[in-house]
Amino acid sequence: MKALCLLRWSGSVLSPRTRRCGFHHFYKHPPTLRFQSTVASLLYRTAPDQGQAQEPDEDLGASIDPVQDDAPVIPEDMPQHLQKEARLRALPSPPICEAKDSAKLAALHARLSLSPRLPIETLARCLVDATADPNPDFNNTSLSLLGRDLYSYYTSEAILCRYPRLPTAVVFAAMSAYVGPKTLTQVSKEWGVELIAEPGGEVDPGYLQCKREDSRLIKKHSPNSDTDVTSIVETGQPKIVGVNRPNSERQTWRRGVSSMTIYDDEFGDLISGSSQKDPKNNDTLPPPTTTVEDACARFVQALMGAIYLHRGRHTAKMFFRQHILSRHLDIGSMFDFKSPTRDLSKLCAREGFESPVARILSETGRASRHPVFVVGVFAGREKLGEGSGGSLNEARTRAAVGALKGWYLYSPLDAGRVPSDAEGAGAATKPWKPVLVDIGEVVV
Repeated sequence: MKALCLLRWSGSVLSPRTRRCGFHHFYKHPPTLRFQSTVASLLYRTAPDQGQAQEPDEDLGASIDPVQDDAPVIPEDMPQHLQKEARLRALPSPPICEAKDSAKLAALHARLSLSPRLPIETLARCLVDATADPNPDFNNTSLSLLGRDLYSYYTSEAILCRYPRLPTAVVFAAMSAYVGPKTLTQVSKEWGVELIAEPGGEVDPGYLQCKREDSRLIKKHSPNSDTDVTSIVETGQPKIVGVNRPNSERQTWRRGVSSMTIYDDEFGDLISGSSQKDPKNNDTLPPPTTTVEDACARFVQALMGAIYLHRGRHTAKMFFRQHILSRHLDIGSMFDFKSPTRDLSKLCAREGFESPVARILSETGRASRHPVFVVGVFAGREKLGEGSGGSLNEARTRAAVGALKGWYLYSPLDAGRVPSDAEGAGAATKPWKPVLVDIGEVVV
């Protein structure tokens, strides 16, 4: 496929150019102006004859932050170092020019082995959460949205191509284990990312900028209900929030796996629909505070989106495999069968096998206090599974669980290739072979 020129259409997503910008440009502007790009500040050059700042072009109005209209007026007779500190304190996040001088950003850039083509200003923008800076031109909202979709796409295709017979509930659990908020928070900690106590323009841009919410009011989500169980502070009752589901007000309705696939997110969790709107332009306002887990997850997602925009699909997939897919995950421990013997009987009937029969393979100490029985489950002459236990029922149940896991954890020989590998320039050298698509799990 032909590569696209991103600079022509993704200016609102890409971070500033890598051109160096000193603070002498920043001092010439009023404290109410902020620039998304270091190139934009060069347009405010001082006129050679008048000594006044020139007005910007009309098409640069979107790059100016309208949030800073109430910034304090700085006296002209104030010392220069105090002017610098006052201007920085007036900003909700560190300015673009500070990114080049941050040792933390340079260390993080080198620690992750990022490409030199990924500007350090983009890395600084990935560290600015929407709760710290509500301006979408300076926070990581757009980048994290792109990175979250990429993580979901790459993870889901890797799981389904490797284990095409997995039940939907296990796929949701595996997705959460790979790219869930808790996992991405742990990844950011392993990268050495630190959070700032309070965001502002005067702090080092190498810290993660976000406004934390009060720990006494942190909402704990219940995956089996449409309510958010909060800590009992005032009312003592669980708070019901809006969700993007039909008939969400009916609390007694059961959430099935099929409805989770359609209405819920990639982890099978509820999608909140209670977002505030700006009365001026009807845009969605960012939340005032966030949790540390969500802020760290959005940073890891934003970095993935930035790598995809600046370096392309191949580098983004390599970054995903090195930092996410390389982690060991025991998917066999995620199964939770309620009645494995009945599920195995239904599976054999659906696939046209003979009815499963449990047979004792060996035993020891039947008359003692700790007997051990080894039971095998057979369908005709084929042994489907084997299990051991202290009783015949326990051994039979474990044998049925082993047989079900052997079916659901089937992996093709060429499971390493995924559909996204067929994209790009190297796809023509190796033809694509369709992967196995299973008819689905057993419905009892």
